[in-house]
Parts: sequence; structure tokens; C-alpha cells
Amino acid sequence: MTAHSLIALDIPSLSVEQTGREAFHLLSDYHVKHLPVVEDGKLVGLLSEEDIFNHKLSDPIKLFDLSLLRRFAVNKHEHVFEVMRLMGDHRLTVIPVVDDEGNYVGLISQNDLLRYFANTASFTESGAVLVMEMPRRDYSLATITRIVEENDVKVLNAFVTSASDPDNVEVTLKLNRHDLSRVVASLERHNYEVKDMFGELEHADGLRDRYDSLMNYLNV
Repeated sequence: MTAHSLIALDIPSLSVEQTGREAFHLLSDYHVKHLPVVEDGKLVGLLSEEDIFNHKLSDPIKLFDLSLLRRFAVNKHEHVFEVMRLMGDHRLTVIPVVDDEGNYVGLISQNDLLRYFANTASFTESGAVLVMEMPRRDYSLATITRIVEENDVKVLNAFVTSASDPDNVEVTLKLNRHDLSRVVASLERHNYEVKDMFGELEHADGLRDRYDSLMNYLNV
């Protein structure tokens, strides 16, 4: 999945001829805190609410200090993981997308990115969640997957994050079964520490309810 496939077709960019007031109304209408400013097909930068209120609302954007605008963007061929990293690192509600020549081709909204991940199999398919913590030197997804699959269980997705101990990592697995007893026993025989597991049907129903609520919110 690349950035080009996530472009929002319903959210406009701003021109330098528009005023701060017009920009503010568009931010409010589309429930975002940033919008790209485009001139002659090229990205000028990202305009935020703060940028607007640092100027007179009646002033056109071309009178703003455009050199101060943030210039984050992704190439249309970038993977969705890079889109997620940039938006998360810089707390953006939208991120512009450009082509290989630097021409502006659209934007990706935070809601569309969230909707994409909510619709992936790791969230929508029934199954269980298992959380482990281990030293960084011992982490091997291939080894963990082999142990899991020896018990006729499939790994739907895996997330690796830093643990409270900087020498450790926390590994979260989404599996396609609810009963994790055999998998946990196998992992513990291989000296893996299982911190938490969520495999009960009631928990799965709770996740489904939260997923449905999230999708209803995004569709508002």
C-alpha cells in the first residue's frame, strides 16, 4: 500500500491568494489542523491554525512569512508505514503527497490513515492478542513465528515496541485463535516471557464493538 492510494479526494489545498479567514473556515469545515498551500502546482508548505492567527485574518496567505511553513511531505510511492511515521512524529492531521518532480498531487488525512489500519486483517479478523517482553538480542520474529505455527496457529500481525527497560523490546502478536494455552506453553518452554494474553471470546467481542465504534466515528 503506497501513499498514492490513500489520497483524500474531498479535502482541498489552499492557494496563496486565499485569506487567513478562508483558510480557517476550511480547517474547521474539514476538521483538520493543517492544510497544504500550493502555488503553480508546487507545495509551498503546511499552514496551521497557529500560522493563521499569527497574521491578520483578512490578509492573503501570500503575505504570510511562507518561509516558516512546515514542509513535510511524502512521495506518492512511499509505503503507508512511512506516512504513519511522519504524521506521528510531527503530529500532523494531514500530510501532502508529491510526485517525483515535486508536484503536489494531494493529501492524506489522519482519519483516512486510521481507517486503513482499522480495516486491515489484524484488526477485523477474529483472534487473540499475546504480549511478550524479551531482551533485544533475543528477538527473532522468524523464531517466534515458527513456535506459534508449530501449534497450528497463524500470526496475523506483529508489533515491536520499546519496553520500559531500554535493553528489552515488547512484542505484540495478533493470532488467529482464541485459545492460546498451547502457544503460551510452547513459548515459555523456549524461555520467552509472556506478559499478557487476550484470548477470551468476550474480549474479542469487546474489540469488535470498539472497532465498530471507531468506524462509525470515522464515517461521521
